[in-house]
Amino acid sequence: MSASPTVAVPEGGLAHLPLALFAAPMGIGGLGLAWRAAHPALGVPAVIGEVLLLIAGILWLLLAALHVMRATADPARLAADLNHPIRAAFAGAIGIGLMIMAGALTPYEIATARTMWLVAVVAQTLAGLWVVRVMFKAPRDAATLTPPLLIPMVGGFVAPIFGVALGYVDLSWMLFGVGGILWLTLQPMLFGRLASGPELPLKMKPSLAIMLAPPAVGSLALWQLTGSFGPAPTALLGYAIAMAAILASLYRDIAAAPFSMAWWAVTFPSAAFVTALIAYFRHSPADWSAFLIWPLLIAVTAVVGIVSLRTFRAALAGHLLKPEV
Repeated sequence: MSASPTVAVPEGGLAHLPLALFAAPMGIGGLGLAWRAAHPALGVPAVIGEVLLLIAGILWLLLAALHVMRATADPARLAADLNHPIRAAFAGAIGIGLMIMAGALTPYEIATARTMWLVAVVAQTLAGLWVVRVMFKAPRDAATLTPPLLIPMVGGFVAPIFGVALGYVDLSWMLFGVGGILWLTLQPMLFGRLASGPELPLKMKPSLAIMLAPPAVGSLALWQLTGSFGPAPTALLGYAIAMAAILASLYRDIAAAPFSMAWWAVTFPSAAFVTALIAYFRHSPADWSAFLIWPLLIAVTAVVGIVSLRTFRAALAGHLLKPEV
């Protein structure tokens, strides 16, 4: 009896589409929110922020459709990503991106925005619980304690930014509590790994920027939840400023990393930081604030533009559909 023919496994294809790509609509959407906030604060044209938010929404829908196709064609590979100690964290970006879409739609169609926000909350909460479950399921190597693990926790901070305006105040406080407690639990673990080793691989150095997201986004969340930029939001913004300064001092280390999807980790936290500064200076005006915000806004826009262009080139070359090494 002859042996069964060997079936060749393709080296590329939709099965390898990275979950980390969902950080792209997060980054572009975060930049859109920063430009939207800059409209009343700096007098920039409103259309800039709205166009960026529209692009982010279209990109999120495209990625969602592609991942549905991926799950249908090869559910085993998607399941492997969702059980991976590092890649599973990017599932949290799915709900966060949808939250940003809900926030973008709020001024135009609040009923639809409410539905989108609730769906996003369910998706983000499930992703967060799943990531914690993966952490609890078995002891993990210190090498798998990486900044992307913060992404699902950040979702608990993103939710109130839009949820309060949509009328979900109590639920927003609950989500903030979950995100805050998990952040305070996970952050010392990440600091311990970064301080004592093993060293973060070079290609993951850009993911250090995720450490900026919780205090920056948390500051914005408390601003919405409390109705003013009082002591608590200001305290978190102060921590965000300190973290931004540390990351800026590590510029050379981060810039030395080769291009990968990890570079999207720089975009959303940076945009959220600028948005938090804009919110603070609207509450506490300073004549010199524009001289600080304008360069930061332009710098973040440049970073998002460069990362978007590099990602587009990688997509055209087929690199996004190859197995991750």
